[in-house]
Amino acid sequence: MLTSLSMRRVTLHMVKEEAPEAALSLAESGVFSPEPLPAGEESLPECPAASYQALFHDVQMRLQKVSEYLGVQAAIPPEKVRAISESELAAFNKWLGRLWRRCSQLQEKGRELDEKIRSIGQLDKTLDTYARLDVNLGLLQGQLQFLDVQLGAVPQSNFGKLQEAVGMAGYILKPFAESDSAALVVLAGVKGNERQVQSVLRAAAYRPLQLPAEFQHHPQQVRQQLAAQRLRFQEERLALAQERELLHKKHEQALHKGAQRMILAAPYAFLGASLRSQGGLATVQGWVPTEKISCLRKTLQRRLEQRFVLETRDPTLDERLMTPSLIRVPRWLQPFTDVAHNYGVPRYGELDPSWLFALTFIAMFGMMFGDVGHGAAILAVGWGCRRWLGHYTPFVLSLGVSSCCFGFLYGSVFGYEEILSPLWLSPLSNPQRMLMVALFWGVGFILLVTAMGIRNRLAEGCYAEALLGGRGLAGSLLYLGAVYGAFRWMEEGVFGAMEAAAIVLPFLVLLGYQWHRSQVPGFGRGVVVLIESFEIIMGYFANTLSFLRVAAFSLNHVALALAVFALAGTMEAVGHWVTVVVGNLFILILEGAIVAIQVLRLEYYEGFSRFFSGDGRAFEPLILGPLK
Repeated sequence: MLTSLSMRRVTLHMVKEEAPEAALSLAESGVFSPEPLPAGEESLPECPAASYQALFHDVQMRLQKVSEYLGVQAAIPPEKVRAISESELAAFNKWLGRLWRRCSQLQEKGRELDEKIRSIGQLDKTLDTYARLDVNLGLLQGQLQFLDVQLGAVPQSNFGKLQEAVGMAGYILKPFAESDSAALVVLAGVKGNERQVQSVLRAAAYRPLQLPAEFQHHPQQVRQQLAAQRLRFQEERLALAQERELLHKKHEQALHKGAQRMILAAPYAFLGASLRSQGGLATVQGWVPTEKISCLRKTLQRRLEQRFVLETRDPTLDERLMTPSLIRVPRWLQPFTDVAHNYGVPRYGELDPSWLFALTFIAMFGMMFGDVGHGAAILAVGWGCRRWLGHYTPFVLSLGVSSCCFGFLYGSVFGYEEILSPLWLSPLSNPQRMLMVALFWGVGFILLVTAMGIRNRLAEGCYAEALLGGRGLAGSLLYLGAVYGAFRWMEEGVFGAMEAAAIVLPFLVLLGYQWHRSQVPGFGRGVVVLIESFEIIMGYFANTLSFLRVAAFSLNHVALALAVFALAGTMEAVGHWVTVVVGNLFILILEGAIVAIQVLRLEYYEGFSRFFSGDGRAFEPLILGPLK
């Protein structure tokens, strides 16, 4: 479909005590999207689901944390559909709170043990540096009575000079570990000459080393202590894992049942501000596709019998922004819809860009990347990776088909122009014609999306903007007149009264509309109107010139292939074919990605911005299913 399915605004009236049952019915139908009522609605001041909703979110958060920690998988949907009372939900929350406190204790203790094990690993790695020191490392950390002993690092280039200099002060400098850039050393001497030595050490770029506080014995003994600590912590970690597994087995069924209760509780909680009440009556409002009204009514009758009133009406013009859009497309079109809707969701009643996007994206990609061989490679990759690509497989395959088709038109196979005779022309044989085709393609594309924009504005009731605005009928006639005048002047050297009138008349209409819309007082109003009008004109022609890249990339594709063949021609047989293969891979991957990005840019900025607001709201119905 080109637009969203027709929607109806529905209002459901019921007894307040039966609101949870009504919520289940709405979720069972899967066709009702709730619409929040204004907070200050005087006729319905109460929000009966508020406390239930807050409790539900608390339970949901706890259940998610406990399930993730214990590794409990998502529950299957419940077999029996029934309403969950607030007291039942509160009891589950209380039980879940006790379980979560125990799980959080185990989780925190596990984090502490993991940190200790990681710290021991770092200490063990650090100890490798000092393993060659055959001395009690604790003695190197404290203050000795008669000796000044310290560890440090010194650049290799300064080691020899430093050793001589400290020797003159009565100190000994011995290396215990070395690298290409630095030496780790022990510096020892009689106390009393520290100041004299310090100046020498600074000049040699000496850097003192600090031993970890855990290193209080001989390196071998320290390593044994670290190994014993690691083993103890790992045993404690294993005990935690076993307790976690016991909790999993003990509470798995209860958690599954709790998750099923949450599925049943979700519809009433998700109604939230959409459900309002006063006294013993409650009302909920929302949106339902017109074709599903009878389905909704039957579902409500099964659970509520006749104890409800369902009112429906068409959305008003003022409600179009809040009306959700539900767009159905064929399966093969879904990946194009996903990419198009990355720009935004169409408003209710707007033309969906999916069809236009799919057809023009496929066509422009083929125009810019036309090559039978490269297209076949894209087809092969798309088909070979179909499991990984999922529902995007038709997207990739269609690009490959388009590239192949235009490859036949261009007569190009992996860049070779001699294998096939072009069904139309080779791009480099007539670049001027390629540029003209791209230019007229751009003109047609812009006129089409402008016409779609006019239709959207008419559907929204913006008649003046649709007929007189810069992106309305007046703007498109001005653009068409300018294109016609330019074509007549370039092809026949004629620019007469008819051509001038085709430009001036729509421009005057546009000026008048801009003048009417402008709120600027005095002389500035005319200046602003002129600037805005010329900005609209320049926008049309800037957008048109952007489509020259369609021809530019088709020429670039051939030029890159020629460059690859020129480079391959300078090599021997093996090197020649290696260069051809690698060059084609480069073209296929890098240029293919660039072309896809450029086509997407043309679609978004030269197309969608002219007719597609992208600020719509997707239809999200209440459903009975696993919580997200």
